[in-house]
Amino acid sequence: MDPISPTFPPLKTLKPTPTAATTTTTSPPPPHNTTPFPEEVLEHVLSFTESHSDLNSVSLVCKSWYQIDRWCRRKIFVGNCYAVVPQVVLSRFKDVRSVTIKGKPHFADFNLVPDGWGAHSLPWIAAFSEGFPMLEEIRFKRMVVTDEGLELIAKKFRNFRVLVLSSCDGFSTNGLASIAANCRNLRTLDLCESEVDDRSGNWISDFPDSYTSLESLNIACLGSDLRFCSLERLVSRCPNLKLLRLNRAVPLEKLATLLEKAPQLVDFGTGSFLTELSTEAYLKLTKAFAGCKGLKSLSGLYDVAPNCLPALYPVCSGLTSLNLSYAAIHSPDLIELVGNCPRLQCLWVLDYIEDGGLEMLAQSCKELRELRVFPSEPYVQEPNVCLTEQGLVSVAMGCPKLQSVLYFCRQFSNEALLTIAKNSPNLTRFRLCIIEPECPDYLTNQPFDDGFGAIVEHCKDLRRLSLSGLLTDRMFEYIGTHAKKLEMLSLAFAGESDLGLHYLLSGCKNLRKLEIRDCPFSGRALLANTAKLETMRSLWMSSCQVSYGECKLLGKKMPRLNVEVMDERGVPDSRSDDCPVEKLYIYRSLVGPRLDSPAFVWTMNENTAQEVRLDNE
Repeated sequence: MDPISPTFPPLKTLKPTPTAATTTTTSPPPPHNTTPFPEEVLEHVLSFTESHSDLNSVSLVCKSWYQIDRWCRRKIFVGNCYAVVPQVVLSRFKDVRSVTIKGKPHFADFNLVPDGWGAHSLPWIAAFSEGFPMLEEIRFKRMVVTDEGLELIAKKFRNFRVLVLSSCDGFSTNGLASIAANCRNLRTLDLCESEVDDRSGNWISDFPDSYTSLESLNIACLGSDLRFCSLERLVSRCPNLKLLRLNRAVPLEKLATLLEKAPQLVDFGTGSFLTELSTEAYLKLTKAFAGCKGLKSLSGLYDVAPNCLPALYPVCSGLTSLNLSYAAIHSPDLIELVGNCPRLQCLWVLDYIEDGGLEMLAQSCKELRELRVFPSEPYVQEPNVCLTEQGLVSVAMGCPKLQSVLYFCRQFSNEALLTIAKNSPNLTRFRLCIIEPECPDYLTNQPFDDGFGAIVEHCKDLRRLSLSGLLTDRMFEYIGTHAKKLEMLSLAFAGESDLGLHYLLSGCKNLRKLEIRDCPFSGRALLANTAKLETMRSLWMSSCQVSYGECKLLGKKMPRLNVEVMDERGVPDSRSDDCPVEKLYIYRSLVGPRLDSPAFVWTMNENTAQEVRLDNE
């Protein structure tokens, strides 16, 4: 027996009953038409194709289609900035106008990726400035962006239109000033959830007086006071401005002025909503909101004063999206506000809404498609809110179009999960976070195997799943058997043995991203499923039982993957091969190990692999 390839039992599968269609011998298909497909027609068809995977498939049909895609592709997506280097992209495509690049692993959002890990954007920006001078759009997510990079964008791309920096860091308002001063055709500036060195609010004054093209401005993550007179002038001279999300430093009494300047807004994020307004100021604000006839999305509402909420009521009937994840509005006021929004399709809210508020939501908002409920005090043992599984059950039973759920709570039951599964078969994203790790069904004290099993069995189009609570390997067998369209899975404090991980890797044919923390999994299931790992975009494991020796074997066995070990305790070679590593990150790469690894990251490959024999017992 191969010492590094443990065997696992196969998943139980149902064999189809033979039918006439499967037993009758069929004639061979007719020969393919050899008439060349007109290039002009194909170019026209590709111009309407938005899916990156579809375009990639087109390029593999034949050499001529590859060349057409090479010259006609205008948008590229890089799901991992270390999967390829900029030079490969430049040689592959010739006239790109829009790029989207993702950097750090998703668990960086939870501070699990060490500082200084990488994902530097400057090499990409520098390469694009030379190879794609007509580039118009850049979207970075979880990347390190510097002021130098922003200055390069501002100076090199003369027709630059869109800059989206989502969950990025490393830059300051000085870099934003360069963008404002030089990008005369800028339409979108979006700093969603980024960490910005906010040195001054004066950068907003760097937009030229002749600048009028702004359509979308999201600066909600900034902390300092903006120069309001400059912001007001900017808003007033941009007639196509549709999205404006302010930071909490913009006072409530200033909102009416901005809304009066931009009644065409579709998406508005308020600043602070706390100030006590005079009667005149309150009426002015109410009138300003009433003037925004096309407003569909509302967010912000920092530090809410409940007596100011009725000023929002004139626009509530038209809202389809409401983000209250930063609004500490308690249940009675929250119920009244949400109850005025019958067309809601998306609601983000704190647990202050409680079960009663979610029951009202289920009765009032039949178009709801997405619900996210966040904890107001996640580290308090017994918070003063009444939110249980019943709130989500009410929404599942009352909102037939529900597709996406993120739900934080402190108790749940298998019965509730079964009800949700039966009433919401259209779910594509289901993320349940029971705050207490390894918490069982509070009614039966049993694991959540049957409940989550019902979710993956009934929700046939499920693509993203996050699990919590007490779970055994049986649950992972359910996932491997039923979740055939699952693309992303997040696990924490779950499972019993490597068998559970084996069920996932051998059963989920479309799995692309797997995130695991604090689970009893070693590298055995990884070594037994290397073929599956090579089809995935990435695997993250932290605080598990994968040993350094297993990581070396993985690196040797999978030369087409980067197997990165992160350990801030020092060089792993100083410890024995059976010592568990802190973090493991495996991802596909066309170019081998990256060249900017920090001192705490080691890439396992043939040079680091040694002969290691693992006990299979």
